[in-house]
Amino acid sequence: MYRKHFALSRHVFDKGLEPDELFESSATAELSARLSYLIELRGIGLVTGEPGSGKTTTCRKVVSGLHSGLYRVIYTPLSTGNVMDLYKSLCWELGLSTERSRAALYRAIKTEITRLCHETKVRPVIVIDEAQNLRSEVLEDLRLLTNYAMDSENRMCLLLIGQAELRRRLRMAVHEAFNQRIVVRYHHVGLARDEIAVYLTHMLRLAGTELPLFEHSAIEAIYQASSGAPRKVNGLAHQSLNAAAVANAKVVNADHVQAALAEVT
Repeated sequence: MYRKHFALSRHVFDKGLEPDELFESSATAELSARLSYLIELRGIGLVTGEPGSGKTTTCRKVVSGLHSGLYRVIYTPLSTGNVMDLYKSLCWELGLSTERSRAALYRAIKTEITRLCHETKVRPVIVIDEAQNLRSEVLEDLRLLTNYAMDSENRMCLLLIGQAELRRRLRMAVHEAFNQRIVVRYHHVGLARDEIAVYLTHMLRLAGTELPLFEHSAIEAIYQASSGAPRKVNGLAHQSLNAAAVANAKVVNADHVQAALAEVT
């Protein structure tokens, strides 16, 4: 609705952004640095954050930038099944047969990871999203999968991405062995107050305009309503632009943001 009104080349908050178009906040920059260290170390990492904080987007950006000749990224959003479901998912991604017993699937995965590391010099990176839904027995088997040569050698990187409750779960005594193996932990918090204006300017520039379409009062209202969570910022800003277009306004003000709140809550 607002593209024609503001003479934009595309919708400002399009989900289909290229990795190099994503905005790098201070939190995103820190998470990217920690992930790079984790991947080099080939250890277990834990990234948590509230829904819409941008944790998955940042992690995807980092792993998508890995050299395909040096890394094998295995991304699975499957986190609600049992151990067999996990093993079959990993075998599928690794190009292995899934018609095996649990023990055979486990051995096949371990063997393939060893082959990738030693024969092809490729480092496997397993990424599991929505990991707060993982069952306790699945977490234990993931720990065993990463255990090589009596803990003296790391052959793969395992990254768990989930909501804040995952961090609390891993503090439970039953998960102590797994928790002790985690070498990188980061809680992603989204955009800071002083980054909202810069973020909106960045997104508007991608859509073809350098005009400051959001008044200061609107920017503050967006922050107050979103607490800096990028998904909420996007939704509010998108609907605010619509409200401004309907009102035939040249810029978005706080009243337009208030009107947008009814559309996103």
